[in-house]
Amino acid sequence: MTPEDVGRYAESLPRVKRKGTQARPAWYVDDRLVVRLQDSDTAVVRVPLSDREQLLDAYPDSFGVPPRMEAHHKVEAYLDRAPAAAVRAAIDLAYEMQRR
Repeated sequence: MTPEDVGRYAESLPRVKRKGTQARPAWYVDDRLVVRLQDSDTAVVRVPLSDREQLLDAYPDSFGVPPRMEAHHKVEAYLDRAPAAAVRAAIDLAYEMQRR
């Protein structure tokens, strides 16, 4: 999945808007973060802690939780090796958690 694919998918969800910077674009629903590009190969996705382990177990090579994110509702998605369906599933989890 490319960074452009991430943006197109996020923006296809109701009320999601692009913010952030040119270098690190981010997509929000109701001013709450859904996904942000860290770099061209990595996206940070908000996911409920209750779903995070299932996502990591199902796609161990696609997602990770660096130590700085362990206490947060976030995962890193490795776009260069994650199946598009897995990244879309994570974005969907984030969207459902963040919309009011």
